[in-house]
Amino acid sequence: MAHDLPLRLGVNIDHVATVRNARGGRTPDPVRAAKLAERAGADGITAHLREDRRHISDADIAGLTEALGVPLNLEMAATDEMQAVALRHTPHAVCLVPEKREERTTEGGLDVAHEEAKLAAFIDPLRTAGARVSLFVAADPVQIEAADRVGAQVVELHTGAYCDAHAEGRPEDRDAEFAALREMAAYAHSLGLEVHAGHGLDYETVMPVAALPEVRELNIGHFLIGEAIFQGLEGAIAEMRRLMAAARAAEEHSQP
Repeated sequence: MAHDLPLRLGVNIDHVATVRNARGGRTPDPVRAAKLAERAGADGITAHLREDRRHISDADIAGLTEALGVPLNLEMAATDEMQAVALRHTPHAVCLVPEKREERTTEGGLDVAHEEAKLAAFIDPLRTAGARVSLFVAADPVQIEAADRVGAQVVELHTGAYCDAHAEGRPEDRDAEFAALREMAAYAHSLGLEVHAGHGLDYETVMPVAALPEVRELNIGHFLIGEAIFQGLEGAIAEMRRLMAAARAAEEHSQP
């Protein structure tokens, strides 16, 4: 049953590289941060190799592949260049995301339904090489059904609209966005897709999402790296794990 599934935490270390790149040089080192996150209880590490290399670099991906004892989730756009990187390193997982050069962060989910042929052809060699393929999508049945058709094993539901509505004090929108997440998590699970969620989650927004019984993994980055300034990365991760565990325990206790 879905509520028996464990809940994992993937820690995105992109913005350690953002701080490094703001000044140049080698510090702070994203690989060191990833190892610290691993020791602190992260179940996996996420890194987004952007086409413009604004934070994570190719050398970072090579270093993470060599250093980590937990799975690496490589976020990337569906381009020939990025496919070649993924096939060279064969990370545990590849999460395909939309990417625009002018955006500050990933602004929405993939439009899988309008790119089915392209994405199916793109995914096949990644799966053949042994990577699990995830698609970052909105909580939309059209996109989830298309993700299933093109051969993705995982969908990661974009929680950004839910988090933004909470942060901006729009409770009706927040509740509507969360209802969509809840419904689509169940729907994706019913299709046989593994369900992940992420984008914008923090201590105030994580518990409802963590309580969704079909969700297997949360990927959280910017908030944890920012919070590490105040309480250290280990402390930030420990508190996030505590909230996730409390939410999942409460959900399991509520099941008949």
